[in-house]
Amino acid sequence: MIAGEAAPEFPFVRGEDGSFVLDAARLAKRFGWSAEELRELMRRGLVKSLVERGEAEDEGRWRLSVRCGNRCWQAVVLPDGTVAEEQLEFVPPPGRRGRA
Repeated sequence: MIAGEAAPEFPFVRGEDGSFVLDAARLAKRFGWSAEELRELMRRGLVKSLVERGEAEDEGRWRLSVRCGNRCWQAVVLPDGTVAEEQLEFVPPPGRRGRA
């Protein structure tokens, strides 16, 4: 697992509907791929994403998760769009957890 403070980069932007807009090159870099490799995986339906809104003491924060194959990148995003922390984990493929 790679974890820690995020590198100082431009903040994430939000679309008119409030959704997060992730730059393909920036996200691909997290996985060690080119933007074109990531776009191809997305076209093939192999990239899944999840956005979770913080509650209680995490109000105003968001957790963004992007998974492809055995890799899952997560970032905690502050209200101004900056990344407070991020990590990349290598995880078992879906349906394989808990098997010996």
